[in-house]
Amino acid sequence: MALIGAPTIGLLLFYVWPFVNLIVEAVDIESTRETLGRERTRSIIWFTTWQAVASTLSTLVVGLAPAWVIARFEFTGRRFLSSLLTAVFVLPTVVMGAAFLALLPDSLDRTVWGVIGAHVVFNLAVVVRTVGAVWEHLPTDMEAAASTLGASPFVVFKEITLPLIRPALTAAAAIVFLFTFTSFGVIRVLGAPGTRTIEVEVWRRATQLGQVDQAAVLALLQLGVLAAVAVWSSVAARRHSRALELRPLSRPQRPRTKAERRAIPLIAGVTAVVAVAPLAALVISSVSSPTGWTLSGWTGLDSAEIRPGINVGVDPVAALTNSVQTAAWATAFATIIGGLASLGIAAAGRAGRVLDAGLMLPVGTSAVTVGFGMLITFDRSPFDWRATWWIVPVGHALVAVPFVVRTTLSVLRSVDNDLSAAAATLGASPTRAWREVVVPHLWRPLAVGSALAAAISLGEFGATSFLSRSGGETLPIAIEQLLGRTGSLLQTKGYALSVVLAAVTIALVMVVDRTGDVAGARRREGNDGRR
Repeated sequence: MALIGAPTIGLLLFYVWPFVNLIVEAVDIESTRETLGRERTRSIIWFTTWQAVASTLSTLVVGLAPAWVIARFEFTGRRFLSSLLTAVFVLPTVVMGAAFLALLPDSLDRTVWGVIGAHVVFNLAVVVRTVGAVWEHLPTDMEAAASTLGASPFVVFKEITLPLIRPALTAAAAIVFLFTFTSFGVIRVLGAPGTRTIEVEVWRRATQLGQVDQAAVLALLQLGVLAAVAVWSSVAARRHSRALELRPLSRPQRPRTKAERRAIPLIAGVTAVVAVAPLAALVISSVSSPTGWTLSGWTGLDSAEIRPGINVGVDPVAALTNSVQTAAWATAFATIIGGLASLGIAAAGRAGRVLDAGLMLPVGTSAVTVGFGMLITFDRSPFDWRATWWIVPVGHALVAVPFVVRTTLSVLRSVDNDLSAAAATLGASPTRAWREVVVPHLWRPLAVGSALAAAISLGEFGATSFLSRSGGETLPIAIEQLLGRTGSLLQTKGYALSVVLAAVTIALVMVVDRTGDVAGARRREGNDGRR
């Protein structure tokens, strides 16, 4: 029980208390009536909803083809394509907004269609991973029988495949809708002036207009919608689920028919282009200007001046330094608390399960709401912590801890308890038995969790928009400010910083992927040895 003490206190202090405080102190009947009675509020709710629905449907339509190809077939570049989509998905939303800002022509620049396009590319991996994980296990005998009886590929998909993958489609749709309904970074960078989702409007009313009560009403309204979608997704998945004997996962097959040999390279190639094009445009924009190729965006990163005596107030090097320092502390906090929580959850029974569920709550709450709650809670004596250096890393760690717990807990639960019992039988004390049997298994998942925490912290934008101080801007804040100002040099600097942030994030994810593959291989070797 002692192991879960620190994680529990941290969760209560930095999530539960701010969340309850947000409800109790900022929301009342009058503010609710005034906020929801405004025409502008209804317009924002409508825009948030319809763009999320359009983004979700578009993502499902675009993502089904690559999900089928990656799940069913072996082809050159299959693993690369899957990793590429995952890398795009883990990019900070600010980077994706910057990439589409660089890619789109002037006619689509800062329009809702650009926003929807960015959402589609960003969330393709959700459909490919979620639907593909079911699709690759589906038995093919029913599809083959229908084809033998003369059914066209479209009829086979509509009558046989679609009903079987519908629960996975429902889950993917719910996830994509939640991401796009709470869109913040993409809207801030790519949206036209006046284009706001509920998430952006919460930030605007709380930080720019000082309307804390109205911002709180919108934040709680958004949480209500998210909860309703989550419940709908769960009910719909259960309703459409059906008993089915899934085939064991086997090696994907090479294309056999002429149609497959034509379609698969085409789908894979188009998907790769869709994923790579925004990133390529981002790199090109970081070394170009209206007058031609230039490295001024990169060489000027060490200065906040655009010309002698004219300071724009955004120091890229300072932002990079702040991001690195914040990520280092957030990673340390998340790794320590997440490691303790994992050990406690694995050992504490029912109390551990409660803590496990509680630690997942910040993931289901938008980062803007988390930051907003901390802003109004820790802005008064005796807990006036808003100006402290550690409040931003703590906010980042709050979101990162669940990922550390998930990676570590699964390994802890896979450790054979008989090994500890054998060590005790041979005379080892409980502490030594734990150190010799359990600790060697912890380093690798903790390394994976730490890399994930660092990537999350480096790209975190929502909570940071509330908690960062003047002069303490991180890379996402600096990128949004640079791209939101006029002047080709400022734009180029913003693209250069986006390239830096994208490269570091992708490198961290590659470390996670590589470490996870090695850990999985070693666990399989250990299991084979015990057999």
